[in-house]
Amino acid sequence: LYTCFCKVGCLFSLMTLIKCHEPCLSSTNCSQPCAKHFHGEIGFICHQKKWQKSTETCTSLSVETLFKDSNVALRLSVAAPSIPLPILDFQAPEPVKSVAQRICKNCPHDYACIIDVVKSSETTSGNIAFIVELLKNISTDLCGGVTREKMKSYSEVANHILDTAAISNWPFIPDKNASSNLLQSVNLFASQLRIHNESEDIVDELFIQMKGFHINHNSTKRSFNFSMSMDNTTESILGMIEIPRQELQKLPPGNTSRAISIAFPTLGAILKEPHLPNESVSRPINGLVLSVILPETMKEILFTFEKVNKSRSTRAQCVGWHSQKRMWDKNQCKKMVDTMDKVKCHCNYTHVMMSFSILMSPKSVSDKALDYITGIGLSISILSLVLCLIIEATVWSRVVVTEISYMHHVCIVNIAVSLLIANVWFIIGSNFTVKSQEDNWCVTVTFFNHFFYLSLFFWMLFKALLIIYGILVIFRRMMKSHMMVIGFAIGYGCPLVIAVTTVAITEPQKGYVRRDACWLNWDNTKALFAFVIPALVIVAVNLLVVLVVAINTQRPSIGSSKSQDMAIIMRISKNVAILTPLLGLTWGFGIVTLIEETSLIFHIIFALLNAFQGFFILLFGTIMDHKIRDALRMRMSSLKGKSRAAENASLSPTNGSKLMHR
Repeated sequence: LYTCFCKVGCLFSLMTLIKCHEPCLSSTNCSQPCAKHFHGEIGFICHQKKWQKSTETCTSLSVETLFKDSNVALRLSVAAPSIPLPILDFQAPEPVKSVAQRICKNCPHDYACIIDVVKSSETTSGNIAFIVELLKNISTDLCGGVTREKMKSYSEVANHILDTAAISNWPFIPDKNASSNLLQSVNLFASQLRIHNESEDIVDELFIQMKGFHINHNSTKRSFNFSMSMDNTTESILGMIEIPRQELQKLPPGNTSRAISIAFPTLGAILKEPHLPNESVSRPINGLVLSVILPETMKEILFTFEKVNKSRSTRAQCVGWHSQKRMWDKNQCKKMVDTMDKVKCHCNYTHVMMSFSILMSPKSVSDKALDYITGIGLSISILSLVLCLIIEATVWSRVVVTEISYMHHVCIVNIAVSLLIANVWFIIGSNFTVKSQEDNWCVTVTFFNHFFYLSLFFWMLFKALLIIYGILVIFRRMMKSHMMVIGFAIGYGCPLVIAVTTVAITEPQKGYVRRDACWLNWDNTKALFAFVIPALVIVAVNLLVVLVVAINTQRPSIGSSKSQDMAIIMRISKNVAILTPLLGLTWGFGIVTLIEETSLIFHIIFALLNAFQGFFILLFGTIMDHKIRDALRMRMSSLKGKSRAAENASLSPTNGSKLMHR
């Protein structure tokens, strides 16, 4: 029986509770009463023919339990809407405006009168909803200013429902805005806090910390630093808030303002967003939630978040919580630095954007298929390049008959050598741990990786120039020795200059290698440009060479037949297919993968084409070359001829008599 009040008297309503037991029908609901000493009910929904818990309003808290008062009107305070009692048009003769008035009457200085009752209560969904409503009413119906003592008591109450033990019960609160209401209430209450000292550590609870200090027009750059554990067992996660100097200069001269910051380690796990039609996956928080209360003249602020998940493939997205839309907004923040450990964000501060954090980017490439493709592809490439060099050594004397053919095979050999050594150094670098990256070995690995990958591209460039030379220059040929000098100057000289210059400029400030891998730094010194810019320029030049070859191959003739046209198309396609891996055009897919919202399929294509590049060089640069195939056949024939001659010589009568004589 639920007792209900109305204007004309008392009305009793009977509600039949469906006993929740298996089996069940899809889309049906049922409810059961809470355990003894709790008011409310537990709701279930049928999913896959099993009852699953959907809502819970079990509460042991009320105004009566808070103040030991049995007054009926107080029991039905503003916190009571979180408890689903069917109130039918009830109006108390003298209604209590808010529970905050009762608190102001009993403990106006520090709210200590409610702390013990709240902290001793179980963190059921109903009790959490009651406490959220309680904090909301305290924030909106203040009696007097907010002192440090009130802020501490208020935070103790909030800390109780932010405990890791309470997180699992938040999803069953019927009001899906409860978590957002809690954040807004804490921010609103803290915004009215008075700071007396120059700098204060105001609150230091396990799951909520608060700091504040005075700022003025002449202040230097100010910052807040937090170190909090996401639960009782993990290591502390760091967070920092910086107020730029130019923002402080916006303050009126002579006036002193206050800056307050709040850190929440667990709030990100319970903040509920509305359904996002364009988001197919959840958006988990990967750091602290940091709130700031600043003067209205300030608009820009810097945040540094340490990542909880430090996986190398986990990318971050800087966001601010929009208090009106009740969702994370990425448009008000810009990512400045993103390493394996931390993220630095530049965000806009407004009255509706006061809380910030980082999300695990839904577009991050974490598919293990990329690791498998890279590992298998590199193994096959290394074997292919070794086989390519063996074949070149076997047929060398038979294929290098002209200056152009000689330089062509010099290019193939040096491309294979550069890629082979680069792949070996890449494997060595990928096996380095984070701790070993602090050693000079990581700098050495990165330098050789940088040098030999650049050598690969510059030898591809020289091969492209050699193709243009062969097409355009017909009657006048350059001496082979001059070609060799130019080839090695381009293939090894240019990469050496770039690599040495890069390490000389960036290493003194420890900005040559990344913090999370043995590769060129991007976050601080942009050393990666020393590889990306030359590589992309060479890819663009080589693409033009391929177009020139395709145009030159197409030799239209008047009255050509369809079979002749098809032969031309096949010849062009073959030339493009051969030149694409040899001139490094597959690296052009790397441009697409740099875009944050690139589909996973482009990352897989890029990994396939470049991990197997050694195999493509063997296939298109060696095996498909008919001159090399002819030379191999002649080499095999000569070897067979020698073996037969040796066999015949061993079976000759003269040789047999010598053996008998011995």
